[in-house]
Amino acid sequence: MIENELMHLSFIIPHKGRFEMLIETIESIALQQSTSLSYEIIVVSQTPEIQSCNLTENSELSLKVFIRPQHETISALRNFGVTQATGEFLAFLDADVYLSANWAEQMLKELKSQNDRIIVSAKQICIANAPSLEKIRTFLSNVEIDKNVAFLPGRNLFMSKEAFHQIGGFPEQLVTCEDYYFTDKAAKLGKLYYTSAATYRHIGEDKEFKAMFDKEIWRGQSNIQSLSGRNVPLRELPSFFVPPAILILLIAALVLVIVGITNLAMLALALAILPVVVYSLRLLNIAKAEVSFAKIVLFYAVYFPARAIGTLVGVFKKITIKQS
Repeated sequence: MIENELMHLSFIIPHKGRFEMLIETIESIALQQSTSLSYEIIVVSQTPEIQSCNLTENSELSLKVFIRPQHETISALRNFGVTQATGEFLAFLDADVYLSANWAEQMLKELKSQNDRIIVSAKQICIANAPSLEKIRTFLSNVEIDKNVAFLPGRNLFMSKEAFHQIGGFPEQLVTCEDYYFTDKAAKLGKLYYTSAATYRHIGEDKEFKAMFDKEIWRGQSNIQSLSGRNVPLRELPSFFVPPAILILLIAALVLVIVGITNLAMLALALAILPVVVYSLRLLNIAKAEVSFAKIVLFYAVYFPARAIGTLVGVFKKITIKQS
């Protein structure tokens, strides 16, 4: 390579609805400060109206927009984006994230600093006065930081195109949980690194518990399918079994109360509450008093039943959510 020649990065953004968040995402790309990379942005949308939307006022930005069928999964959108990408590096972003100005440059630096790294990702942040739920989500995202991890969320992933093809692409059969599946395969080929040297803000992060409940039902629908074809580590098993167990215990407690077996009903209720308390105490320690214990308990009281419902319903049918 010629000295000082720019390397090329393709940002790939699957999209559906919510143009204002997509515009903010593109704005954050336009503001990237890099001396090593040139960029192109590939938006793969399922919203035909995007063709009449002005996504950027930066005339120098290389922006390509493609329309795909409604039935395709987010994995299919990402994989299609790669077929249109000319960059030797790929950045997969959700259409509702805002990157720090050093994101691209730092991701390249982190990826190249260790030969065995295959994917890198940045730390999630939120504004100081963010709602409690958004803070909780942010803390959970940052449990492990500045280290190799077992999994990376799909909101911001940086890798070489060569690595993408080695991994084999995103699993198009999964509606959700595709990032678990994809990064699990990647971890067998190299290290996944989560760094605080660059950041992103999840503009579309959950902010209200009712909306979160609906989204968690949707997110949980591919839990069972995501187990197929991979070895599931022990640390992951609670995320699959705890939510259904809690829901079953709550239903059992209600039935036992109805039939008048109060002692067993109280036992079932206590067993259902126990994981909520344990997880809440763990998160309280991580949050360091920035979020009240009551809000954390409420989070898990909503999260576990929703995930269980999504997991069970997803076995029988595809769940959809409205993107406004």
